Amino acid sequence: MNNKTNTEQEYNLKYKIALTMVPKIGHLLAKKLVAYCGSAEAVFKEKKSALLKIPNIGPSIAQSIYTFKDFKSVENEINYANKNGISILFYLDQAYPYRLKECYDAPVVLYTKGNIDLNSNRVIAVVGTRNPTQYGRDMTEKLIKDLTDAKVTIVSGMAYGIDIISHKMAIHNQTPTIGVLAHGFSTIYPAAHKSFAEKMLSKNQGALISEYSSQFLAEREHFPMRNRIVAGLADATVVVESKISGGSLITAEFANAYARDVFAFPGKSNEEFSAGCNKLIKTNKAALIDNADDIKYLMRWLDLDFKKVSEQVASHFEFNKGLSEIQNTILALLQKYGNLHVDQIIQNLQILSSDLAILLFELEMKSLIKSLPGKQYCLA
Repeated sequence: MNNKTNTEQEYNLKYKIALTMVPKIGHLLAKKLVAYCGSAEAVFKEKKSALLKIPNIGPSIAQSIYTFKDFKSVENEINYANKNGISILFYLDQAYPYRLKECYDAPVVLYTKGNIDLNSNRVIAVVGTRNPTQYGRDMTEKLIKDLTDAKVTIVSGMAYGIDIISHKMAIHNQTPTIGVLAHGFSTIYPAAHKSFAEKMLSKNQGALISEYSSQFLAEREHFPMRNRIVAGLADATVVVESKISGGSLITAEFANAYARDVFAFPGKSNEEFSAGCNKLIKTNKAALIDNADDIKYLMRWLDLDFKKVSEQVASHFEFNKGLSEIQNTILALLQKYGNLHVDQIIQNLQILSSDLAILLFELEMKSLIKSLPGKQYCLA
């Protein structure tokens, strides 16, 4: 029974991989074809005349699909994956990273290796120059260390500089990390990072991801495409150091296009490797941060546990007997943390936004709190 199931899975997988190997078909067209035909297999079994009726599928593309015969390469890829412990995810699979799935240009197929959760609750991409200054190194190391207690997963591109520092610090601090490759799994680029990539996998705290099948080598045009996956996998992207036209700015642009948060460390105005970060901040494409706490706050990851906060402030906060317990807790939260966004209060008190609105209105009418721009509140 298991052999039959495996055979069926490989049969279906064959067409999914084949779809990425058809000339003239990119990720967007591939998804459109699947949407119209119903499955990857159906794309290859559809009549040519029916393919021509699909928008943007002209005679040349229809001919490429209709005449595709290189299933031997597909089978070789499946065999290579099975032999090397590589998982192959189709964009409609449940295990496919849901954040990446939200991106319009996400890869149709992902090749992955490693045992960490690609859909963990908190994911941060950390990128920067390949030639960091000591300041950049120090900021990256401290950032990763101080994010550890937030139980994040760190994503980067396995490149020299900020990328590899991020991965190494993640492993050092027992934090899961994902390295996105710009080539297939038959090689590791740069070669100097091969032993560390193996260490990532052996520690069961790391994973490697690529959209490229095994025969693809590291080519110049692959790296900007790799950057979109780095941005797409994460809730937010942090740029540590970058030149004015560095590849990290490409990652930031992708993150902005995907409506993800972007953060940047500021630097001196005359520093070459701070110019890119300063530009992102000046053009409102990134929020200025100084440390990991800024990220936790802006991402609303503060630990505002109801009971914990109540215990912590009990000796400093005089509870109002005329208020409900939950209203007193709101006041305690604001006393401890200062300004808070309504989403932070909702998340940590686990109440409906409509219920919170009433509670906040009552507290505001009693002149105990006041509203601030951006849906934030503070003590009056």
